[in-house]
Amino acid sequence: MSGGLLDGRRILVVEDEALVAMLVEDALVDAGCEVIGPVATVADAVALLDSEAPPDAAVLDLNLAGETSVPVADVLAARGVPFVVATGYGAAGLPPEHKDAPVLAKPYDPAELTATLARLCAGRQPAAR
Repeated sequence: MSGGLLDGRRILVVEDEALVAMLVEDALVDAGCEVIGPVATVADAVALLDSEAPPDAAVLDLNLAGETSVPVADVLAARGVPFVVATGYGAAGLPPEHKDAPVLAKPYDPAELTATLARLCAGRQPAAR
């Protein structure tokens, strides 16, 4: 898809399940995005955020092999980067400070993901490179 709201947008993907990460990456590339990652841990996500130009938005799996992605959400929120949370457990695991973040229940349709990201990016200037 070209000419869409996501063309050229940089999207960070934090997902610990390799198959899901590949599916998300494929959907985002098909929508014209530049994918940052995917990464599977909080440490890797924070390291990427500290070393790369900021993303336009992010997709966070809430539960990452024994840890949650809340610390990544905290960094993104502090930097004004919108994010969507993907989880098989619903919004219950989100702390109150992130209760307004969109939540996609796994399994979700890739079109739902790209539509949600397009809404998050709408009206926002692309992130500086």
